[in-house]
Amino acid sequence: MGYKNLKFNDNAVFLVTGGAGFIGSNLCEAILEMGYTVRCLDNLSTGKYENIEPFTANPRFTFIKGDIRELDTCLNATEGVDYVLNQAAWGSVPRSIEMPLLYEEINIRGTLNMMEAARQNGVKKFVYASSSSVYGDHPVLPKKEGQEGKVLSPYALTKKVDEEYGRLYKVLYGLDTYGMRYFNVFGRRQDPSGMYAAVIPKFIKQLMDGEVPTINGDGRQSRDFTYIDNVIEANLKACLASSEAAGEAFNIGAGGREYLIDVYHELCDALGKQVEPNFGPDRKGDIRDSNADISKARELLGYDPEYDFAKGIHLAIDWYVNNL
Repeated sequence: MGYKNLKFNDNAVFLVTGGAGFIGSNLCEAILEMGYTVRCLDNLSTGKYENIEPFTANPRFTFIKGDIRELDTCLNATEGVDYVLNQAAWGSVPRSIEMPLLYEEINIRGTLNMMEAARQNGVKKFVYASSSSVYGDHPVLPKKEGQEGKVLSPYALTKKVDEEYGRLYKVLYGLDTYGMRYFNVFGRRQDPSGMYAAVIPKFIKQLMDGEVPTINGDGRQSRDFTYIDNVIEANLKACLASSEAAGEAFNIGAGGREYLIDVYHELCDALGKQVEPNFGPDRKGDIRDSNADISKARELLGYDPEYDFAKGIHLAIDWYVNNL
């Protein structure tokens, strides 16, 4: 279980794009702790330098300030790299509805630039962030690869296109690509601030600050909340996966299902708060229910998530209590 005992070549070089963001900085940290070399590429548009500042004294860490929308930057960053973990993207369904052109530029063209750079520079494995949002309006639970509906937002569409490019780059060019369909990732260093903040850190911060959180909808929507260490495991195991598994996308969740109102009350209990939430309108573009069938990732990647929701949420709460 986990990822800490995984073995790579001693001289392995990893490039983490979006490495100053929430998932990216946790990947950088984990790889450095395992003793390997990490390059971090980030333009700091949504990532934060403070997330990677502790790593800058490590001789095996290099920070490149650059933008994946520039092919030359991608080519330079991938030179001599074995494994690319492409996390650079803009998240948030509501924001994508407001800014569809920017999402196309960053999430589609930027990812394509990275795949092309990886191909030209002979990268061994290209692992990239996709999303459970690709399931769109398909009603069946649990969500299973190959059973997708119509996407509900520009963000979801960008991830669907990325997966198609991932498939083509394997079929046409032999680049081993692996799409990570993340299901509502949470944990340390996830930004709690701003109107597009993810729900768990946002609620924690609001409760700690004495504010009354607002739940969009009736609170009965459900999510497969996935702790950050499971995501690290999936990315690193994909780097060691067989070429036969390449060109595919994989559900990366905990395999559970939590209702938002229950999560809210669990946060209240953990923080010693008794605050009834406000309820707002449903968010446009949101999937009602989400729950991952992770059998494909188990079988082809050896993914075996160590953290269920209960274990992960207490670790996350502890981190925010000590760091906010």
